[in-house]
Amino acid sequence: MRKFSEVFEKLDRSTATNDKVTVLVEYFHDAAPDDALAALRLFLGERPKRLLSSRELQALIGRASGLPDWLVQDCYAQVGDLAETCTLLCATTATSLHENAQSTLAEWTLSRIPALAKLSPELRDQAVLDIWQILPSNEAFIFNKLLGGSLRVGVARGLVVRALAQLSSLPVDLITHRLMGRLPQSAIEYAELLSPDSASFDSARPYPFFLASALAEGKTLSVDDLQAALGESSQWQAEWKWDGMRAQVIRRADACILYSRGEERLDGRFPELEAAAKKLPNGCVLDGEILVWRAAQERPENFGALQKRIGKLKPSAALRQQHPARFLAYDLLELGGVDIRTQSLRARRAQLEDLLLQHPDSALAFSASLAFTDFAELAQMRDQARAYGVEGLMLKRNSSSYQSGRRRGDWWKYKLDPLSIDAVMIYAQAGHGRRANLHTDYTFALWHEGNLVTVAKAYSGLSDAEINELDRWIRKNTRDRFGPVRTVIAEQVFELGFEAVQLSSRHKSGIALRFPRILRWRKDKLAQDADTLSTLKALAGSL
Repeated sequence: MRKFSEVFEKLDRSTATNDKVTVLVEYFHDAAPDDALAALRLFLGERPKRLLSSRELQALIGRASGLPDWLVQDCYAQVGDLAETCTLLCATTATSLHENAQSTLAEWTLSRIPALAKLSPELRDQAVLDIWQILPSNEAFIFNKLLGGSLRVGVARGLVVRALAQLSSLPVDLITHRLMGRLPQSAIEYAELLSPDSASFDSARPYPFFLASALAEGKTLSVDDLQAALGESSQWQAEWKWDGMRAQVIRRADACILYSRGEERLDGRFPELEAAAKKLPNGCVLDGEILVWRAAQERPENFGALQKRIGKLKPSAALRQQHPARFLAYDLLELGGVDIRTQSLRARRAQLEDLLLQHPDSALAFSASLAFTDFAELAQMRDQARAYGVEGLMLKRNSSSYQSGRRRGDWWKYKLDPLSIDAVMIYAQAGHGRRANLHTDYTFALWHEGNLVTVAKAYSGLSDAEINELDRWIRKNTRDRFGPVRTVIAEQVFELGFEAVQLSSRHKSGIALRFPRILRWRKDKLAQDADTLSTLKALAGSL
């Protein structure tokens, strides 16, 4: 694990992407296959199974360090990372490895740590204490991260893919596709990942998703702005930006598989979509959006209705009837077993429309293009999006190929301006990591019958200077404390933006906001000028 801990430190210290790629290439080149595989899975975000809860780990830190619980908690609050707190307070200062600590990363992740889980709590805790005594601090930090199931490496997935592509001399897109849906499970599969001749990746796995970029997010564009950004309007296709779950439908080898954009298989969650897709011929892959949409309605249900389906691994017949799923397809990536992603969008969509016409099913529909003659008409259509239950428009270049990842220039999100309210901050909480000493998480409320009622939490939208200024104000105006949370004097007003609002029985206020964030600090307003809960509920009822 020594080499992995050294790589972890290098990646954490470096801010240059090319340097990080170089570090990764060197590590994968020198590491044994089992270690390279274990590292790859960690680099790509696979979380190890948690062995100790946060509370159990804090108790063990107190036992090892001799510090009282309150001081351990205070240290954790200051450091912001429990594994780092544990390492600072408990790890040995030894620089040479004890013979019992000379295990590889693969041995730790596949054998030694899982073996601890089979012990009784007493023996497990003693074993952890013993390990702390023999591991150098940098390796103890990795061990502590693995114990808590929270090891996150400071490297983006794209950089890992670049490193593997450079190491294997294979195209980045090919490595990206081979990693979609399922990570290598053995050293043999890791070798096949890097092999130019491997044929084991022809199984039903999704293609890398092509992601759109925001078109001047947070800024209202004029017709001239659209012309300058996009060129000729005839080069573009417009569709509604559906507020659903991005997914691919894969039809191969007499099977139908749904994959979410998060590379999660959705087996059994949408049986009506699987049944509809089985009518399609083998060897096709569709890209689109899963929505809840009743046949008799002109617009889909909001995202809250879809969430009721997403969380059910085996939805009941009653749930399927109450919240029927529909897949709106807007791209075709494979047809007849042939990858057609390099064809133009216009050609792919023509083939997609023909495919769905030949194999009709109400649960599988085509996301039609929207006709427009110029950008002035396009801007008017975007302003009407909320009436159709969508987030705005998708603009796609007719000649564009289907690429992987977020590539600017060919696909754009032209979203509506967010809904907004003016709310009062009533609670504040410190952040984590580098912001552990600053209050960066805020709770906001609206007026209701003379009282302030909590409606949302938000932690993004302020500049560093504003965060520092607000932190000083919070410390001077704290009324009470409940653990890490401070109750503050209800004076500061903020404009909150959000994508959607709906009535919700799960929230005390009866309202749920989607993606709330701070738009600006309203220093020009007093607390009594903030909005009311009835205003927000009326907005929910009108959408």
